[in-house]
Amino acid sequence: MRITAAVVEALDADFSVEQLELDEPGPGEALVRVVATGMCHTDAITVHGDLPMPFPCVLGHEGAGVVEAVGAGVTGVAVGDHVVIGWPSCGTCAHCREGEPRYCARLGEAVASGRRLLGPRAGQPALHRGQEVVHSHFFGQSSFATHALTWADSLVVVPREAPLELLGPLACGIATGAGAVFNTARPRPGESVVVYGAGAVGLSAVMAAALTPATRVVVVDLHENRLALARELGATHTVDAGAVDAVAAVQEVCGGPADFALECTGVIPVVRQAVDSVGMLGTAILIGGAPAGAEFSVDHLTTLWGKRIVGTLGGSGRSERLIGALVALHSQGRFPFDRLVKFFDLADIDAALAASRSGATIKPVLRMPSTAHG
Repeated sequence: MRITAAVVEALDADFSVEQLELDEPGPGEALVRVVATGMCHTDAITVHGDLPMPFPCVLGHEGAGVVEAVGAGVTGVAVGDHVVIGWPSCGTCAHCREGEPRYCARLGEAVASGRRLLGPRAGQPALHRGQEVVHSHFFGQSSFATHALTWADSLVVVPREAPLELLGPLACGIATGAGAVFNTARPRPGESVVVYGAGAVGLSAVMAAALTPATRVVVVDLHENRLALARELGATHTVDAGAVDAVAAVQEVCGGPADFALECTGVIPVVRQAVDSVGMLGTAILIGGAPAGAEFSVDHLTTLWGKRIVGTLGGSGRSERLIGALVALHSQGRFPFDRLVKFFDLADIDAALAASRSGATIKPVLRMPSTAHG
């Protein structure tokens, strides 16, 4: 079938919105008419080569839409279902079997090989421009397009009454921040959570932390407008990193080292600040994506004294549980992530990316042509 998609031809190229051919769903696959898809930092760094997706390709990995067709053997979703497109995974490796598909042993292949991961057509792309291959299946979906072909088991069915055009970012950015709190940190009563970076991931972490028994939720950022929004979304304290020593300010607020520090920027000096913000038995959680090859150093002695440094991907856990919970919390008015979103048309994808890079927009979401409301 013919679809409209935003293609990246080469490293550092602009997007080109054009017509492509997409395969029909085969065994185990589903065709989703994309209503809207979020734009994530990972899409931007892939354009620059920090995630090695082959070109030309279609990016996008925060899609939500309506199932239009399913292949043989699909039973978990049906035509007409409203869905969020979750991350792909092999389903058979040790991590997948243990309930952590975000850490699938074939993760690199699943998210950025440009081809199907599973099924009888594994290893084949799904997008074409005449006789030319356009690489597909970015994070199993390539949702910067009017339609996405995905592995059916990665789909999360959501209630029909939920605002479908808003839900795509729950596949990655929003779930990443919230899941880092709910699944990785899990703060106990009276503990402190510090969030470095008040972007989409960081502010999602703030909203999640506000739903826990943590009594101090501290946000560190350079921009007062984002710090103000963080306070509205549940931060108990904020720190202007451009005006004060952030680590000292955090420890003053917390009455000593923090229990948890979430690093959401991927900026290496900020990684060190996050690590230095926690003390014995404290945990620094690395979330933000740094450039390829980036390294950081920490003080050995203070880390030896029971400090933990852990990474987390996509919010950890299973998509259906985390995304389902966030949809329900939003419907109850307890997780207002819609306040982070600004909508753009697919034709304006370069403007959306520029707005994200500049910080003018926290979470751009692209509406597909003629499908804005599903």
